[in-house]
Amino acid sequence: MNIAPIPTLDNAVNDIRLRTAAIVREQIIPNEAQLGSNQQLREEIRQEVRHQGLWAPHLPEEYGGMGLGFLQHAYMNEVLAFSPYSARLFGVVAPNSGNQKILLKYGTDEQKRRWLEPLVAGEMESCFSMTEPEQPGSNPYAIQTRAVRDGDEWVINGHKWFTSNAARADFAIVMCRTEVEEEGGGARERMTQIIVPTDTPGFRIVREVPVWGHTHGSHCEIIYDNVRVPLENQLGSRGSGHQAAQDRLGAGRVFHCMNSIGAMWRAFDIMVRHVREREVHGGLLREKQFVQGFIADSYMDIQAARLMTIHCAEVMDGGGDSRTDISSIKIFVPAAMERVVDRAIQALGAKGVSGDTPLAGMYTGARTLRLADGPDEVHRIVIAKQVLKTYDAGGNWDFGV
Repeated sequence: MNIAPIPTLDNAVNDIRLRTAAIVREQIIPNEAQLGSNQQLREEIRQEVRHQGLWAPHLPEEYGGMGLGFLQHAYMNEVLAFSPYSARLFGVVAPNSGNQKILLKYGTDEQKRRWLEPLVAGEMESCFSMTEPEQPGSNPYAIQTRAVRDGDEWVINGHKWFTSNAARADFAIVMCRTEVEEEGGGARERMTQIIVPTDTPGFRIVREVPVWGHTHGSHCEIIYDNVRVPLENQLGSRGSGHQAAQDRLGAGRVFHCMNSIGAMWRAFDIMVRHVREREVHGGLLREKQFVQGFIADSYMDIQAARLMTIHCAEVMDGGGDSRTDISSIKIFVPAAMERVVDRAIQALGAKGVSGDTPLAGMYTGARTLRLADGPDEVHRIVIAKQVLKTYDAGGNWDFGV
């Protein structure tokens, strides 16, 4: 893992990337086999991260973070993604990180004191409860979990699943329908996010939903049965839940894509190093034209994915309309990652699907990401609508901006 300074970035961002890479290369990747069970080692690495001033890039300095801007954070994410262990060791792991950002923007001073500060300190865990088994995840307006005001309380009833980290969480941020059509308001103003402590009566975890055969992600199915919480647990104004979710997911899609690029980068590195040394059928794998095709195709996939994602991040950072670019990278990057990792697995043979490399986890992660943050098909519709809207207005699509 060799990371060089990027000439177009300022010295501060390059310094962050290089110091991040040094920790990932020297302390995380060599110890991946034991990081899952060695708490002392994890804490030693966390202390080094804090010492280097690289802890929690997404949080402002007053909350112990780095206070990085959006684009700076995206470039750091690319390096962190070389190992599946890096994010947690650098204090930026979902769903806690997303909940922290939403609490920062929408939370009251009291909510920040009660929920955000312990979450940042590592004294609490959290989850984000949005997806429902009976409703299509591609349509956020279809959410049916209902919160009804009763005096000074919200009463919540509903059914959620894929609420990640729920089994470990001290509280959930729950997406609820607080208005119905006959009560007025547009579709975007009918949802509200509400903080629910997981020890509240009526909060019941049905099961941890297995994903690719395992449950260690704690993606839980949950029943909310007359769950009562104080009105002050409402996060933001009533009806702001959809916008809060978009604030969370828009930036998250770019970070997920930068993560994917970092993972592709490592998969490419693993593959190329392997084919340079592996002898098969009278020669090295590197001499086989099929394998040379793997290298060339993966190089192009990574470059295209990276440039598309950086362009999207620059548009977002500059305050431009990034909807088409976000949907484009959401489709292209996970699919490119799936191809790159698949080639690496093929080149490594049985070792590629074993637990001796991170490739198997990368592959399932890439396939899952084609559903997470909205399925590819919905994003294709978004792209087409934006392009057609521009042409219908008498314009044309300018790929130069």
